[in-house]
Amino acid sequence: LQNLGARRVCLMTDKNLSQLPPVNAVLNSLAKYSINFQMYDNVRVEPTDQSFMDAINFAKKGEFDAYIAVGGGSVIDTCKAANLYASSPTSDFLDYVNAPIGKGKPVTVPLKPLIAVPTTSGTGSETTGVAIFDLKELKVKTGIASRAIKPTLGIIDPLHTLSMPERIVANSGFDVLCHALESYTALPYNMRSPCPSNPINRPAYQGSNPISDVWALHALRIVAKYLKRAIRNPEDREARANMHLASAFAGIGFGNAGVHLCHGMSYPISGLVKTYKPKDYNVDHSLVPHGLSVVLTSPAVFAFTAQIHPERHLEAAEILGADIRTARIKDAGFILADTLRKFLFDLNVDDGLAAIGYSKADIPALVKGTLPQERVTKLSPRPQTEEDLSALFEASMKLY
Repeated sequence: LQNLGARRVCLMTDKNLSQLPPVNAVLNSLAKYSINFQMYDNVRVEPTDQSFMDAINFAKKGEFDAYIAVGGGSVIDTCKAANLYASSPTSDFLDYVNAPIGKGKPVTVPLKPLIAVPTTSGTGSETTGVAIFDLKELKVKTGIASRAIKPTLGIIDPLHTLSMPERIVANSGFDVLCHALESYTALPYNMRSPCPSNPINRPAYQGSNPISDVWALHALRIVAKYLKRAIRNPEDREARANMHLASAFAGIGFGNAGVHLCHGMSYPISGLVKTYKPKDYNVDHSLVPHGLSVVLTSPAVFAFTAQIHPERHLEAAEILGADIRTARIKDAGFILADTLRKFLFDLNVDDGLAAIGYSKADIPALVKGTLPQERVTKLSPRPQTEEDLSALFEASMKLY
């Protein structure tokens, strides 16, 4: 920040983290180098449009020339939104929100530098141009997607993750798992449409491609080797360090290729939450952690998508531990689904959507909440009807 010549810095975090070592390290560093800053510690875990607006108003009043986000995806995403709207003060909130919910306008204003310091190993938000939030009125998650909001710098330090409790390690790790699987199996870049001629109108997510494939597979191998260790032993620094890297690697992959159905279906699962409060999350509101909402549909989703590019699904299953020596290519989806179920069962994951408070009666509302998520659902290698989505939610009610 000193090298950037920053004079008024905004430090964003949440109430929980403001008491923990990562924020302390940042505060000490800012003091040591006499950086003038203001702290905003009111970020909501699983942000809403209202919590974004609160942070945006703070940023507008502060007239900051640089930002630091210390936290998980919720903090980093909130800081991206604050930077965007403070840099474009006359814009309406829905101007940059993804269509069809918002107007999805391209970002043409210059943003201030943003340094992201992730404290979880999951969202990869330090590498992406995406900020996700709950739109309360519609009870659905949506977001802002633009290369313009990517952080200037991400500081990937596994020591920042040592304060993460067990279930947060697990749920954020599941997000990495799905980022890697979804970006590797997404519709290929040369098959997606529309293909606008002006690059500013091109989507941030462009489909699987040879470059994102490298990051996705690398992240998947690390998850297969280290996620269980990171969850089971908080002192295993090698596992924590590798998962922190995997999160960033998968972020570079999906931040370029995109995700598809697990994420598209996860947004209403989070948005329509009733009374579920997860273990290890110090929050005063019901929430389904993002990584959990994504992974619960993964066996059903990959069984459904595998008829397109079955060899990629089989390769993913092998990386995750399946013996595919005698496997038939047409069974790729079932094999990957079974491998994922076993993985989740070993890690004590809730037994499907029914275990977090949903029933068959909720399926129409879950489908309705998935339909506007075209930014990601259109990247599914296999197109899906409303009936297909209903069947996928039904198949995800119980996993084991």
